[in-house]
Formats: sequence, structure tokens, C-alpha cells
Amino acid sequence: MVSKRRGFSTEAVHAGEKRDPTTGAVVAPIYETSVFAFSSTKELIEVMSEKAEGYIYTRYGNPTVRTVERKMAELEGAEDVAVFSSGMAAIATTILTLVSSGDHVVSTRDLYGGTLEFFKNILPKFGVEVTLVEATDFEEMKSAIRKNTKVIYAETPTNPTLKLVDVSKIAKLGKKNEITVVVDSTFASPYNLKPIQFGVDIVVHSATKYLGGHNDVTAGVVGGSESFVQKLKEMRKYLGGTLDPFAAWLLLRGLKTLGLRVERHNSNGMRVARYLEKHPKVRRVYYPGLPSHPQHSIAKRQMKGFGGVVSFEVDGDFETTMRFVDNLKLCFLAASLGGAETLATQPVTCSHYFVSAEDRKKAGITDQLVRLALGIEDPEDIIADLEHAFNKI
Repeated sequence: MVSKRRGFSTEAVHAGEKRDPTTGAVVAPIYETSVFAFSSTKELIEVMSEKAEGYIYTRYGNPTVRTVERKMAELEGAEDVAVFSSGMAAIATTILTLVSSGDHVVSTRDLYGGTLEFFKNILPKFGVEVTLVEATDFEEMKSAIRKNTKVIYAETPTNPTLKLVDVSKIAKLGKKNEITVVVDSTFASPYNLKPIQFGVDIVVHSATKYLGGHNDVTAGVVGGSESFVQKLKEMRKYLGGTLDPFAAWLLLRGLKTLGLRVERHNSNGMRVARYLEKHPKVRRVYYPGLPSHPQHSIAKRQMKGFGGVVSFEVDGDFETTMRFVDNLKLCFLAASLGGAETLATQPVTCSHYFVSAEDRKKAGITDQLVRLALGIEDPEDIIADLEHAFNKI
């Protein structure tokens, strides 16, 4: 359970870790092994039957992996956590643990492209129907619920237009109807938002982003009740999305500086959003921290900070926007977010390239939209790079 005595960054450094009793190592070791040996058959049986603690095979569990799970549980305020080999492995395994053929899912329409494809094209193959609703329309979400609805799923902030979902309202909706509520909080990170504290049942992250924080690890995180996470780990065992021990160690390293990094992402996000909102070549800015954002009041109520992603529409067409992105020098043209480096994409050519034009239109993703994932560089240098690119269009 989350500690109430220590601050976020203190927990980020210390939670889940113990000084190595053999060597005194301050940093948790990497147990880069696929298999664990036993001194006797009796010991093996006790571990297999879970009568004793221990490890058998890294696909089932590993000490390094377990350490990062304990740390994330503290940071997220969850009873337990399971980590995965990617964000999509985390999302897919979570949903497949919760639903069966004949069940129904209600989800916000504004989703990461991979999640949207999973809901629209993969789940129906297993007899699971998905209804997509507008992220900001709570009444539409309520009316979409059926007798066989098992999951309400939402991102907040959404990708890439940064809409906000009122997590407290959807948590209450789920409890009233005995439906499990799952929130993808990747764009917020647990530093800015802890959905479980608002009554949400399950929180998921692409840990590749803010949690890892260095663009060098691919991972996913799911937090929830101890009973659910136990079921999830059983499913993970058979679907095979287990996180490698070295990747788990990289994630541990990244988490230690999460609070420091996200503070910088937050400040860079606000600084750049304000710059863009005043720029004559920008049609519209999407950032929850701006008073002009339609859900700014929700953001202030449920978020500690507003994150490092700023999306905006260039005042031009597809070609103009492409020239803008291509003329960025400091900001890399790359698909991810949450790392030290600032990354920029035109979602129609990247994260939502395989999403149909109709679905992109419904989600408000235009040809002129740019998603800027701010890193931790000095904001003056980021703004100078943006100004350089604007001068080229």
C-alpha cells in the first residue's frame, strides 16, 4: 500500500528496494536469468504451490521484475502492480483478463492508435463488442452501457488532442453499474494523476514514456487490487508479455528521477503552450494547463501538473505542416514521448497513420495537427527551434 509518510520522490528512490544483504549494493541487482534452481523437490513443490516464496522461471516472475512492481505499487497507490514487455502488452492482457466472448466494452474514442486497433479489429474476433464514445461526453458514456458491459476504458489526457476525462465521475459510474473502470494514465504519469485515488479500479501505463523516461526501454505497467493483479499475472504467464529483467532494471533507474523529470516536463509544457497560443502561424493549441482548454477546470481538480505534451494545429494544410515538422532541428521527428529529448510528430503520418480518416475526423485529428512531446531541455532552446521551423513555412 502507498505510504502516507514520505513524499513522492522519496518513494520513487526507495520504495520496493532493500539494500542487498550479501553485497550491500545500494542499487537493486539485475537477475538476468531465465531459470532458478532448488535444493530439493520439496522446496520446488512449496514454491510451485505458492506455500513458500520463490522464483521458478522468469516468465512467471523474477526478483528484479518484482522490485519494480513493488515500487510502482507505492507510486500509483495500488495494492499491487504487474509489469509487461510493452504498453500494448499491458493493455491487451488487462482487457483479455476482464472480458469473455459475449461481453461488451465502452471506451472513449480518443485513444492511442494501437489501442484503437485492438478494440476495433482484435476484440471482435473473440466475440467482444466495443462501443466508442466521445471522451468529453459523460452522458453518451452512460447511455452506451448495456447489461453485458464489463469494462469502461478511457485515456486521460487523451492522445493526441489532450482531452480530459473526469476520472471521479467515471469511477462512480462503474461502481454504480458493477463495471470495471480502466484508465490509461500514460500522458499524466503517477506524479500528476493517480486514478486509483479517485476510485478507478485499474490504471495502465506505457512505461516506455514518462516512467522509463530515457527513450531506452519498452515496458508496460498495470496497477489495481491484489486479487485482480494475481489474475492478470496468470494471464501474463500464458500470453508471454513478461518484462525482461534488464528492462525492469532500466525502468527502476528511470523511476528514481520521475518526480524531478515530470516537474521539468510540466514547466516546459506550460511555457511552450503559452508561446504557441500567441503565435500567428498557430490555429489552435491543445494543452490542459491553458485556461482556453475546454476541460481546464477538470485538469486543475484532478491533476498536480499538466504534462509535457502539447498539441497544436498549424495555420496551413498538410504540406505546410509537414514542412514545419521537417524543419525542426533540436526536436526529433520520432513517435514516442516522456523522454529527455523533445519529440515531434504529425499524428496523421505517425501514431494514427493506420487509423481510418473517418475515425481520425471523429477524434478531431486533422492533417494540420502536430504533437509535441517536450523533453527536459532548456525551454528557450525548444522555443528557438520551433521559431526556426515556423520561419520556414
